[in-house]
Amino acid sequence: MQAVREEEEEEEEDEASPEDYVALCDFTASGSEQLSFSTGDRLLVHSKPSADWWWAELQGHVGYVPGSYLRQGAAPEGGDPSSEDPWQDDEYFGSYGTLRLHLEMLSDRRRTETYRQVVVSNSASLKNKVVMDLGCGTGIISLFCAQLAQPSAVYAVEASSMVEHTRQLVRQNGCEEVVTVLQGRAEELELPEQVDILVSEWMGNCLLFEFMVESVLLARDRWLRDGGVMWPSSAALTLVPCQADSDYSEKMAFWERPYGLDFTPLQPLAQQEFFTKPKFSHLIDPEDCLSVPCDVIRLNMYTVQVRDLEEVKGEFQFCVAKPGVFHGFTAWFTVQFESLETGGATVELNTGPNSDPTHWKQTLFMLDTPTPVNAGDSIHGNIILRRNPVWRRHMTVTLHWKINNSTDNCQANIFLHP
Repeated sequence: MQAVREEEEEEEEDEASPEDYVALCDFTASGSEQLSFSTGDRLLVHSKPSADWWWAELQGHVGYVPGSYLRQGAAPEGGDPSSEDPWQDDEYFGSYGTLRLHLEMLSDRRRTETYRQVVVSNSASLKNKVVMDLGCGTGIISLFCAQLAQPSAVYAVEASSMVEHTRQLVRQNGCEEVVTVLQGRAEELELPEQVDILVSEWMGNCLLFEFMVESVLLARDRWLRDGGVMWPSSAALTLVPCQADSDYSEKMAFWERPYGLDFTPLQPLAQQEFFTKPKFSHLIDPEDCLSVPCDVIRLNMYTVQVRDLEEVKGEFQFCVAKPGVFHGFTAWFTVQFESLETGGATVELNTGPNSDPTHWKQTLFMLDTPTPVNAGDSIHGNIILRRNPVWRRHMTVTLHWKINNSTDNCQANIFLHP
């Protein structure tokens, strides 16, 4: 993760000739070191310090710009931002057409058993109800509903080529009288009736990554009857400042004296390569949390709208609980499933460090430079999840923070790509 202090001087431009690029869409700078532009603007890119952030010039002004918002050469005809599919469906659904991801998800007992528990604990109320399982994959949740409750119908919806195998699994388990398997995206879906329960496992890293949630919301608005139930019913993204000494030592400190030689000139390259993107599948030791975690973003799955996903912002204020080294932030999510039973308990799936690990694990955002902190110090600021206006499954995570009442405003921008 690349943190930029506002007082830092602008980097020197590369000696290489600048390249001409055209903006595919609008971009609004979130700090003085960034450069705003509009669709169709022609920018001169002087250097590409990382794969995601480039140093560019527009009308005499210079700053960092997101490379994925630009295209080299002429502007696209007809205002089409890209000749390619902005949802990258071939790649996305292609990956779900093989067993690799399904094996990973089904092997995640914490995840899968939570959905099973939701069905079992609501089995009486599911009787004679109509259920939609959106993005059903192998159909495991649909099979739970058919075998552990008595719904009148379950519509198992899957867009990938896995759907043919799902139909076979439904027949193999004797559930074809209840479960109907349908292939297609939520946007193209046609059902014979509205549903009482819409269930889906749509969550990605940092909760929203890959934005399957949009399909869930579109299905909700079209097919969930009034008074129907969403599973999950609510969701939250949690953040905590943390230590990550082993990650820092492995990726940065290593270059100080390997084999007795001075390799420190490689540290800036290591920082760019390893810390400008988040570390997925991170398992944080609870002892490395420098503060009590807090929920920074919350979603009500009944009221959130697709347009709300374009930019989601949350505030945080952490009180450091013990002295340590502030290496970065760790994020994870929690989802809740409300009960259909009057007075019934809510079921929760928590992917944080104090719960059994899931296949999502946690996500680590590293700072450029570790900062010592003491008990009682305050780390406060905000986090913004900004959806890419061109590539709809991508997003940028921007973190702004201060330690105590420092005049140093720190910022980091991190791209998340499928």
